[in-house]
Amino acid sequence: MLQQILHDMYIDPELLAELSDVQKHILFYKMREEQLRRWREREAWEALAQEEGLRPLKAKRASDKHIQWLLGADGEVWVWVMGEGPGDKPYEEISEELIAERARLQAQREAEELWRQKEAEITKKFRDALANEKARILAEKWKVEMEDRKAAKVLEERIHEEFKRKEEEERKRGEEQIRLQEEQRAKELYWTLKQAQLHCQASEKEEREWEEQFRSHAFKDLDSFNPLHRHEGGHLTYAFSPWPSLPVPLSSPFLLPSSLSLSLPSSSLTHTSILPLSLLSRTWERPLRPVSRDVIVRWFKEEQLPRRAGFERNTKSIAPWFHGIISRENAEDLLENMTEGAFLVRVSEKIWGYTLSYRLQKGFKHFLVDASGDFYSFLGVDPNRHATLTDLIDFHKEEIITVSGGELLQEPCGQRDSPPDYHLLFE
Repeated sequence: MLQQILHDMYIDPELLAELSDVQKHILFYKMREEQLRRWREREAWEALAQEEGLRPLKAKRASDKHIQWLLGADGEVWVWVMGEGPGDKPYEEISEELIAERARLQAQREAEELWRQKEAEITKKFRDALANEKARILAEKWKVEMEDRKAAKVLEERIHEEFKRKEEEERKRGEEQIRLQEEQRAKELYWTLKQAQLHCQASEKEEREWEEQFRSHAFKDLDSFNPLHRHEGGHLTYAFSPWPSLPVPLSSPFLLPSSLSLSLPSSSLTHTSILPLSLLSRTWERPLRPVSRDVIVRWFKEEQLPRRAGFERNTKSIAPWFHGIISRENAEDLLENMTEGAFLVRVSEKIWGYTLSYRLQKGFKHFLVDASGDFYSFLGVDPNRHATLTDLIDFHKEEIITVSGGELLQEPCGQRDSPPDYHLLFE
């Protein structure tokens, strides 16, 4: 879904309204990044075309707008790279500090909650014990003579001081225990976040290696030819232009295709390769976005059921947090009387995916889950990609969704009516 938005450079206003402020900021940043990438790409094509003599040099006019770059002492364009300037910390050090701080804050929150529980237990224990002891002393007082009451009072005060001393000692032991648990938890969270970062870096490296390998295999036998594609007689025909090593779609002579989804061995690429279109099409032609409930139901049955979306892990039972095609208002109504951390997942009517509705202490949050590709991820919020919808939910039972909100999935919100609101999806 995010790739489609960046390709069109347009987002439907209704879909934009579903995004949180954080999601909107991230989406704006990515769209701006895509604009710069296209501009640089076009500039490169213009320069190459002029060098090859395929396009005449543009005559500059005095009224033309232009950009003047700030130059450094060496006469080159001045560039500052974060982490490489004088006095800047290296990127690795900044990353380590951010991970350590995030782990420390999470462990601190958990330790504070443990200490509140522990302190309540200690206070109740000694309050009850002192009340019982006072009751016993009071009962004995009535058995002694008037002259012995002073001694009984002294005894009561001494016992009170003894209980107070023991309470203070146990309180200190509890504080030390919680402190040790906080340190241990901070270490565990640090390594968890570190492993996630390393996994993300490894995935990005693997993806770059795959792209380089594809380019080397796909074009190594083509010398100075480039693919131009068109449809002929129900087949996809690849021809080639004499521009060296630069693929140029007919419809856009100065913009590269955003992605190439067809993977072929280099031996099968000749000057003209013809493939049946049926090999490139899906079982059904999915619209760019949901247009009706019937289309959403078909999408779910044909694409999501085979991926076990909505089911509990390794079972045939539907997850208690899963709901059908319900509105935002219905979701908030279901979560109204639940505590903070309660959540449900509903099939979205805005994108090919889902919406996770989350109960705050005061109010609600809604996060879009993109399922238009081969993975599940929060649209514009979380870089983590998950193989199944259940993997995404289980992951955020342990890890917060956003740093600013600290959302952690705790209690699933189940069905209220019969039949359940998802019955059309599983018929």
